[in-house]
Amino acid sequence: MILRDLIGVLEKLIPAGMQESYDNTGLQIGNTGEEVTRALICMDVTMGVLEEAVTQKCDLVISHHPMIFKPIKKLDFGNEQGLLIAFAVKHNLAVYSMHTSIDKYRFGVSYALARKLNLENIQTLKPEEGVLRKLVTFCPSAQAPALRNALFSAGAGHIGNYDSCSFNIEGEGSFRALEGTNPYVGKQGELHSEKETRIEVAFPDWNKTSVIKSLLANHPYEEVAYDIYPLENSLHTAGLGAVGYLKKAMGANDFLSSLQSCFGNMPLKYCTHEKMIKRVAVCGGSGASLLGTAVSVGADAYITGDIKYHDFQAASGKILLADAGHYETEIQVLQVIKELISEKIPTFATLISETNTNFVKYLK
Repeated sequence: MILRDLIGVLEKLIPAGMQESYDNTGLQIGNTGEEVTRALICMDVTMGVLEEAVTQKCDLVISHHPMIFKPIKKLDFGNEQGLLIAFAVKHNLAVYSMHTSIDKYRFGVSYALARKLNLENIQTLKPEEGVLRKLVTFCPSAQAPALRNALFSAGAGHIGNYDSCSFNIEGEGSFRALEGTNPYVGKQGELHSEKETRIEVAFPDWNKTSVIKSLLANHPYEEVAYDIYPLENSLHTAGLGAVGYLKKAMGANDFLSSLQSCFGNMPLKYCTHEKMIKRVAVCGGSGASLLGTAVSVGADAYITGDIKYHDFQAASGKILLADAGHYETEIQVLQVIKELISEKIPTFATLISETNTNFVKYLK
């Protein structure tokens, strides 16, 4: 399969534009015009992972964490990053990273963690804000259905668990084609009226390029009239973290024991309170910034990684807070990536890396 086509499939589901502003999700290294036949899926790009890719005859590595996170000002083949780049180039390995895009994906990192904890009625903990837009355009009524379908295919018209959502009003548009034009209807120099449909569809900002490209390619007029409005609505199908319910309320100690068992009896850092645990919030990776959100949505417990001392202090008496590890709360996403590719491209081979890239070790 051509690499750009595979990336296109992934980014139709999980656009790179979803990523946080500080991130570097997307292609890290490689030629998008080359064919790839087999992918190794991993958390981090290390020399061990790249060597595993070569051994397993993989020509593509799909990682969660970016191989290149900060801008490179020089290539020094004597340091770790330079060695990784040199090895990838030498062995013709492409590297693609999904990081905060799949963190925000509705069924991504935190959803997988919530499923691991057997939570039910899982929803996004912190939905995306300020990313929704509304497109309004005007199309000859006979061509409106085809244009709507094209906009839906480009990523517009999704509201919650519904797709193909639009609002349509029949009306009449007027225009005069001036010299040098080639009007679809009407004649140059004559005022023309046309029965038109006003089409309204919502879309997230990261789909703007594809939506407008589709609009211009499929609208019959050579001069397309359209408006884009910002919306204040939250986008509940994307965002960070997840929150759901245990099947049965548990005491704090029983919940912690169950949590520890779920993570292979690894040591847990936590602060607790006396409240029964029923509603549980999670965020894979570093989620201390969502502690206040977890409290505000009424969660009884919050599970994440990279918690600092004063975070525990802030949680004390308000919520059970547990640090289950950065790596441990994200590793489930590798299976998510594998299943996504298998579902969309059944003939493309994928492997989950057997190289443990967790840099944190525990003394038991």
